[in-house]
Amino acid sequence: MKQIIHTDKAPAAIGAYSQAVRVNDTIYLSGQIPLDPVSGQLVEGDFTAQATQVFKNLQAVIEAAGASFEDVVKVNAYLTDLNNFAAFNQVMEQFIQRPHPARAAVGVASLPKGALVEAEAIVVLSK
Repeated sequence: MKQIIHTDKAPAAIGAYSQAVRVNDTIYLSGQIPLDPVSGQLVEGDFTAQATQVFKNLQAVIEAAGASFEDVVKVNAYLTDLNNFAAFNQVMEQFIQRPHPARAAVGVASLPKGALVEAEAIVVLSK
């Protein structure tokens, strides 16, 4: 059984995808870039401001699915500059406590709308 997850508290999809899809007890979140959910525009500020907005967007979708960051088992991060890796870690630790989920961090040439960072997650709901 597949359920589409959507919330107005996170940016609307800017392409052919859903914010998240739940299959049984697993929720697959699409990548979030640092868009303001109200204006649909990239947030102003440096990498840290953008990464913070990415996690706020992920949080909104996770909560819409009835879960929390404690349920996250995997995060994939995409950074246009891997020199921001430490800053990404600092922001992530503000949202996700230890023990941390599995994670990948990938350097990419560019992201939609000129974003500096994008992240996606997989959530597993506990029974």
